[in-house]
Amino acid sequence: MAGKKETYSQAMERLEKIVRQIDNNELDIDILSEKIKEANEIIAFCKDKLTKADQEVEKLLQEKRLSEE
Repeated sequence: MAGKKETYSQAMERLEKIVRQIDNNELDIDILSEKIKEANEIIAFCKDKLTKADQEVEKLLQEKRLSEE
């Protein structure tokens, strides 16, 4: 589960580990579905982080443009 204090980098590391395990056929079929669910949660967490960062950048750029007018 993506923890509240987890960073984007930490989440990506966990996701990469899961992908490696899947690629290397290291996972039992019972664990595979859990790992895929976890991977989907990590992807959603990272997407949310990126969206928020994008919105912050856009807001800052807009404020900068307004201050230059």
